[in-house]
Amino acid sequence: MTAPTVPSPRSASGLPGSPDLLRSVFRRHAAGVAVITAESGGRPVGFTATSLNSVSAEPPLLSFTIGTGSSSWPGVRDSEHLGVHILGEHQQELAGLFARNGADRFGPATDWAPGPHGVPVLGGVLGWLVCRVVARVPAGVHRVVIAEVVAGDPAAEPAGGPAGEGRPLLYHQGRFNALRD
Repeated sequence: MTAPTVPSPRSASGLPGSPDLLRSVFRRHAAGVAVITAESGGRPVGFTATSLNSVSAEPPLLSFTIGTGSSSWPGVRDSEHLGVHILGEHQQELAGLFARNGADRFGPATDWAPGPHGVPVLGGVLGWLVCRVVARVPAGVHRVVIAEVVAGDPAAEPAGGPAGEGRPLLYHQGRFNALRD
């Protein structure tokens, strides 16, 4: 039996904690891509998120983060219900649209309709959920939003494919990517 390899003090010491260190390491972490939507003052708002997590099955809870400087923050802050949309690899353009500042995210090119609780629901996604916000937790210049699932469709029809099928869109190394076989 061989003893486990112990990192040298030089390699184990790493770099001091900083925003740049966090960004550098997390560029190497592939994340799924979602779009979060809300209704705010009679208008739809939304943004691209890569921080979506399943929190609990009982009750069904999820979380995501949003910067308080985001143009979508006031809508997310003031909404009781939100939409969560899982994007497919065919939706890189949609992910980019919802990530761009000042973009007309709900313009004529975006397939959407009001859903349960008035939440904007996007078409062509791999699946969507409508959730009731249960907490907004301060975390630096962001908020961690925790929400309970109240409705959804796990088999939404992606463009160009049968309902419930499709491969997820990923975010890695600062770009949207598809899975490779």
